[in-house]
Amino acid sequence: MRGHRRRLVLGLLCTAQFVLVLDVTIVAVALPSVRERLGFSLSGLQWVISAYVLAFAGLLLLGGRAADLWGRRRLFMVGLATFAGASAWCGLARASWELVAARAVQGAGAAVVTPAALSLLTTTFAEGAWRERALGVWTAAAAGGGATGFLLGGVMTQTLGWRAVFLVNVPVGAAGLLLAPVLLAEERITSAARLDLPGAATLTGAMSSLVYALSRIERGGPGAAGTWLALAAAVLLGVAFLVRERRAANPLIPPDALRHRGLVGASLVAMLLTGVTTPVALFSVLYLQDVLGYPPALAGVTVAPISVAVVAGSLVGSRLIGAGRLGADRTMAVGLLGVALGAGGLATMAVSGGLPPTMVAGFVLSGLGLGVASVASTAKGTAAVPRARQGLASGVLNTAAQVGTALGLAVLVTVASARTAGLTPPGAPPSSAAVVDGYRWAILNGLLVAAAAAGVLAAGCDGLHRLRLAPGRGCADGEA
Repeated sequence: MRGHRRRLVLGLLCTAQFVLVLDVTIVAVALPSVRERLGFSLSGLQWVISAYVLAFAGLLLLGGRAADLWGRRRLFMVGLATFAGASAWCGLARASWELVAARAVQGAGAAVVTPAALSLLTTTFAEGAWRERALGVWTAAAAGGGATGFLLGGVMTQTLGWRAVFLVNVPVGAAGLLLAPVLLAEERITSAARLDLPGAATLTGAMSSLVYALSRIERGGPGAAGTWLALAAAVLLGVAFLVRERRAANPLIPPDALRHRGLVGASLVAMLLTGVTTPVALFSVLYLQDVLGYPPALAGVTVAPISVAVVAGSLVGSRLIGAGRLGADRTMAVGLLGVALGAGGLATMAVSGGLPPTMVAGFVLSGLGLGVASVASTAKGTAAVPRARQGLASGVLNTAAQVGTALGLAVLVTVASARTAGLTPPGAPPSSAAVVDGYRWAILNGLLVAAAAAGVLAAGCDGLHRLRLAPGRGCADGEA
């Protein structure tokens, strides 16, 4: 394939990925308007995000397997059509349940597009400099989409209304459907087309039950009956998934897949990255609007530096892992350290006195760290598996990232709420000081997680996977 055509293919795939990841965060700044118009309760509002990411995460492995079996271009187009149609449904929704349902369908479409697109990229660009550059652009598009969502969501909500944050996806999806047959070559591994639907159902149910249980802790406390029932359901469904995978003729995760240590380690890093950065960014946006009184557009503009920093970090990361520099493991460590330092800056939010300059620095450091570590984890994970399993690898990596988002939101929102409640007298509304202290407490917990992961990787542990090493010995990337 000629260089010009390769660039067009890369542009199409990265644009699709940008929009898919964008939809995780673009709605965040619009949530107050959505709550007001559709009558969401405060506790139910989080499901506008969670419905999307849980469907995304739960079906990604199925989507990756389907792409390998039925054709990557075909699945790319099916998923893109589903995503665009569901986006139109979201924009036209008239009730809270309708929006949540449409968001789940959106996530299902994204779960089909993402692994198909990444496997198309890795089979189009051979290993070496071309693939490293392509993965750098891909990761910049994905990470930049997540970060840019806050900016675009604020501007569009204030100027066009909250429905625009969903309807904007429709023309992008239509353009992608027109270009895909022209630019993308079809490729499949086998004509056998059996998929592990029970496995996908039990996996999605287990994750949804776990996130629901964590959200119940915020409302009813850890001892509430609803919390324990949801946790029990998560455990039972998780066990059912493991049993199913051991017995299924065509499992979502083949029994030997976890032997690819590079893929396991990279997936854990991807999970940690989104689990820390997404809640921290959301707390920052809520702080700007609820405490400092910023309108949506100004709040979005204020966090704009993170968008540029993510893209820059992705491009830097692609250079650090190649040409005999740091390698993937230590590049991920550098990125996680940047995320930790950025969280430290964002934790300096104050009740009065305006926006601290240290928060702006925190946005930049978080973005740089996210970009650097994301491209390293993607390169590490996809390089750890053979060509025939690129769909599986991309599904595992993206599942980990989406699970990280859902769990990170559930855990850190609960931490923030518990801290705020502990500082608020019974029956009284929480003060701004209590709310800010809750945000700070949750952000600092995220900082500790990112710093600990960076330390493990810097010490030489391959993707957080191997914790038992000979004294003084590190884990080289090639040992995965």
